[in-house]
Amino acid sequence: MVNGTVVLKQGRDKNVRARHPWVFSGAVQHVKGKPQSGETVEVRAANGDLLGLGAWSPDSQIQVRLWTVADGKIDHEFFVQQIRQALEYRQQLGIPQRNSGYRLLNAESDGLPGVVVDVFGDWLVMQALTTGAEYWKHTIADALLEVIPAKGVYERSDVEVRKKEGLETTIGILKGDTPPAHIDIVEEGRHYRVDVLNGHKTGFYLDQRDNRSVLQHYAQGKTVLNCFSYTGGFSIAALQGGAEKAINIDASQPALDIAAQTATLNGFQPERMENICGDVFKLLREYRNEGRQFDMVVLDPPKFAENRKQLDKAARGYKDINLLGFKLLRPGGLLFTFSCSGLMESGLFQKIVADAAVDAGCDARILRKLDQAIDHPTRLAFPEGYYLKGLVCQK
Repeated sequence: MVNGTVVLKQGRDKNVRARHPWVFSGAVQHVKGKPQSGETVEVRAANGDLLGLGAWSPDSQIQVRLWTVADGKIDHEFFVQQIRQALEYRQQLGIPQRNSGYRLLNAESDGLPGVVVDVFGDWLVMQALTTGAEYWKHTIADALLEVIPAKGVYERSDVEVRKKEGLETTIGILKGDTPPAHIDIVEEGRHYRVDVLNGHKTGFYLDQRDNRSVLQHYAQGKTVLNCFSYTGGFSIAALQGGAEKAINIDASQPALDIAAQTATLNGFQPERMENICGDVFKLLREYRNEGRQFDMVVLDPPKFAENRKQLDKAARGYKDINLLGFKLLRPGGLLFTFSCSGLMESGLFQKIVADAAVDAGCDARILRKLDQAIDHPTRLAFPEGYYLKGLVCQK
């Protein structure tokens, strides 16, 4: 059911006609009707052309997020169809066949703005990030279980971005059974333990899957320092690849406890993994002062820039940790360095890492460029969906 019409200003329909799914408040001429938050509205150009159907978000700068650029009906069957298409895409790539943990719905890039769904074994974990996702989340949960034979859909919408939509954070079961405290998954032959109830995001950083496989390829015989390690995803990949030892540093002791459990889950002897709870910046400086060196250093920090005002500060943070990372590498060692800040452009990130190498007194080179896993696709019309960028640098 359509509950209103959003008419755009003259000349402000170009992006929507190019299939970009966002309509900003500044592009809106007027609204016909009285749509409520999350309800479906038509989007029309100034000349009356129908541009699509979307979710109304009165409290956000992005006032409409388009479900479709065609006429139609937003209902249970619409969501079933979108979910099936997303699943088929991943099945064609062989992802569910090789992994019991993967991303099923990647929001706008899978045609469902604000809807994120990760599969962890027999459970689905969902984030409803926008008013449209919130309005339809129970319908989406029903549709998910119609397509995926899961035991339940658990919500982890405890993210700050919801406040920009005028929404409170929330967690809890949406449909079916509540998942256990920990779920064990398989990722490209590696075993991981996931805390979907209390872990970061939906419980695990599935977007680094392909990059963990890359690191595994280089790890034979290496000592690996894994910074901002969370539950040790890169360390497990390193040990699977034959690394002699992996050292995790993270501020969360519960995450490190899971890392230790995960090492046991994979059959690794306890002495091959060391877990250190503390401040990464402080510990890296201590290691530098002590003259410690490693064969591989992984830098996978949390998002440093939430908005453009924070970019300069973020750049300084990336420069600092990469400088320390290079200093801690043995000659010929490898630095795996990442930024998950969508506002940090790839070119700028590469320049920051290059400047850090110069200040570290080394002539490093790029071996590979990395990005988010293929089950986290980026729709061409929605470049904002690309956020994770990484470099493999050799000292």
